[in-house]
Amino acid sequence: MDTIVNDFTFNIATANGTGSQSANLILLQTMFEMGVPVSGKNLFPSNISGLPTWYIIRVSDAGYQAPGDRTHIQVLMNKATWEKDIESLESGTILIYNSDVKMPVERDDLILYPIPMTKIARGLNPKLARMISNMVYVGVIAELIGLDGTILDKAVSKQFNGKEKAIELNATAITLGREYVGGNFEQMCPYAIETREKNPDSFIIDGNEAVALGSVFGGITMLSWYPITPSTSIAEGIISYLPRLRSDENEQVTCAVIQSEDELAAAGMVVGAGWAGGRAMTCTSGPGISLMSEFVGLAYFSEVPGVIWDVNRVGPSTGLPTRTQQGDLSMLYEVGHGDTKHLVLIPGTIDECFEFGWRAFDLAERFQTIVFGFSDLDLGMNRWICNGFDYPEKMDRGKVLHSQEEIDAIGNFGRYRDVDGDGICYRTLPGSGLEPMLYRGTGHDEDAVYSENPEVYVANMARLKRKIDGARTVMPQPILREEPEKQVGIIYYGSMENTIQEIDDILEDTGLKVSQCRLRSLPISPVVEEFVENHEHIIVLEVNRDGQLYGILRKELPIELVPRVHSVAFSDGLPPRARKYSEMIREKLLEVMS
Repeated sequence: MDTIVNDFTFNIATANGTGSQSANLILLQTMFEMGVPVSGKNLFPSNISGLPTWYIIRVSDAGYQAPGDRTHIQVLMNKATWEKDIESLESGTILIYNSDVKMPVERDDLILYPIPMTKIARGLNPKLARMISNMVYVGVIAELIGLDGTILDKAVSKQFNGKEKAIELNATAITLGREYVGGNFEQMCPYAIETREKNPDSFIIDGNEAVALGSVFGGITMLSWYPITPSTSIAEGIISYLPRLRSDENEQVTCAVIQSEDELAAAGMVVGAGWAGGRAMTCTSGPGISLMSEFVGLAYFSEVPGVIWDVNRVGPSTGLPTRTQQGDLSMLYEVGHGDTKHLVLIPGTIDECFEFGWRAFDLAERFQTIVFGFSDLDLGMNRWICNGFDYPEKMDRGKVLHSQEEIDAIGNFGRYRDVDGDGICYRTLPGSGLEPMLYRGTGHDEDAVYSENPEVYVANMARLKRKIDGARTVMPQPILREEPEKQVGIIYYGSMENTIQEIDDILEDTGLKVSQCRLRSLPISPVVEEFVENHEHIIVLEVNRDGQLYGILRKELPIELVPRVHSVAFSDGLPPRARKYSEMIREKLLEVMS
């Protein structure tokens, strides 16, 4: 039997609240420390405990991070999904299961490893047997695929944060799992892990924690938040970093943190703190954005800076709150009543989660408006390999006047008077000792005086449009992987970045070579228009039903380019799988090129 090295997928089926997450993260951390490219996807239910959960680990020397197209090693711990999980397996799959569950396994085409995990765990600690049994399957897997024992021990120690009793108990369970496999089975496992050279500066972190860390380095001074999956860990991350990174000589934290009574209040606090000169932020998901929309409109029209992170989950309504999607894009871009248009940052990697965490504040103050960060559950709540961050050198506070001399130098100064032609007006900050400046969310003229004059309103709205349009070349620009003389281009964004390499390889295997353009912000950059001009056919690839970016492009591209653009949009709540989207791309191209 040939051994397949560093190219396979685990699927670990357990129940939420049983402690399996610790076991799964130990496996992930061990393989990462062995230098193996690896990614983990946690598919968990929207309740506290009891319902089924799956953890998918993709091992890939090629660096593929999307969920695999098939399962090579299945771990079964949960009665609720037992029969369906077994039914879905292809012939030859390794099945590791808890034989104490006493559920049938009626497949003779699988490689079976029945392990009395509960019995082994009860022998160690009857009260904690349900949780310890997870560590038994860690030991089984470690023995079958050849995980480094020393590195595995370090991963256990890290997971349990140096707590000696917990480390000893769980390490013993792992050892017993290894010994049981070695003493009771002779068949050879066809899958193996081999150590690779590891970047000494690399580490594993989830997207929400990277955003949190970036926000702290961006100078956040006020965090308001209301808990909602999957954004809560951004706020928790900021709170955890503040004592270490944002405290004064008296060990007092220099950032205010307020858990508000609802999302409306959280957004209102951002507007208030932004008006006062603070770098203010909140984090939420789609339902929270809906509730915040009136305050977002106020900030847009009165021109108050602020940052809101939306970690997208599946809608509409409550939808699938613990699944992933890119369904909020068009809402973020135009949220609010009347004519509005917002700046949206769209990270596709862990590095960009950090970078856009701090850059959002610079852009909000430069353009004096709300800036949205747009992530999703897959990027935000799963752990990814990162090779380090680029830290900000200084803050961009935008057009802030600090003295009367600066005001006098401008001449005819008014809060909403554009003296430079870029649509951005100068502002003063409360507490500066200068003349207090009135901000208005109602109709106003250049001096912030209330006005219902139609001509004044038209001029003001035109200036706001000019200001946002001016961000098209300032916001993070698209990343192009463009090959000359290619007929087909793919435009995509966000966490699709973690699938696109494999999609490209699958398409190339079928003889179809494409260029790629990853959008990283809204409004649309002129680079995107040029990319469309350079290709006969454009596929807009996204994780939602309606093709929201496709709709934005159809509105903003020159009308003669619109027929070149085609939508491939799909969402089932799961992270994008390469083969699924590759097939949809091929089908669409056959349709439009025939």
